[in-house]
Amino acid sequence: MAAPRLIAGLGNPGGEYADTRHNLGFRFIDRLAGELDVTLAAQGKFHGIVGRHGDQWLLKPTTFMNRSGLAVLSLACFYKILPDEILIIHDELDLPPGGIRLKQGGGNGGHNGIKDIQAHLHFPDFWRLRLGIGHPGDRDEVIDYVLKAPRREERESIERAVDRCLLAWPKFGAGDYAAAQRVLHGKEDKA
Repeated sequence: MAAPRLIAGLGNPGGEYADTRHNLGFRFIDRLAGELDVTLAAQGKFHGIVGRHGDQWLLKPTTFMNRSGLAVLSLACFYKILPDEILIIHDELDLPPGGIRLKQGGGNGGHNGIKDIQAHLHFPDFWRLRLGIGHPGDRDEVIDYVLKAPRREERESIERAVDRCLLAWPKFGAGDYAAAQRVLHGKEDKA
């Protein structure tokens, strides 16, 4: 499989959103940039905050969650990155806090950021790293829920999941998604 050339974490720009559940993708990119010693900087033509590690681009769209596709498409088109070379990291209501799922393609599960990326790319076959935040139990409470910080016990589970994802990064980064899944799901002790 192709190694990811565009790694985009989804979230909303602005300090008021920094610690919210919805900004989990941004937090992952910040942590990954730190691990890889990558400097992130605003780049208007890509509608985001961008960093480079070899042939790989890290991206935090600054278009707000519901318009993430514009940033992903802009960078992907400029560098001729194919959908199967794109990895999107986002929060997932349908997984408990700390849950992780890695998959390629599929539906958007009602996630507006994923929906917008699919609309812009015209292909659903990009990779997704779904990080669980849990569900409030009532769909009418979802917007308020995702725009608030997780409770302490949820935050601990979520941070452990991010740690596992970073441990698996050498596998992701090489395009070995099967090996990355084994690390993520505890079937392999080291990356």
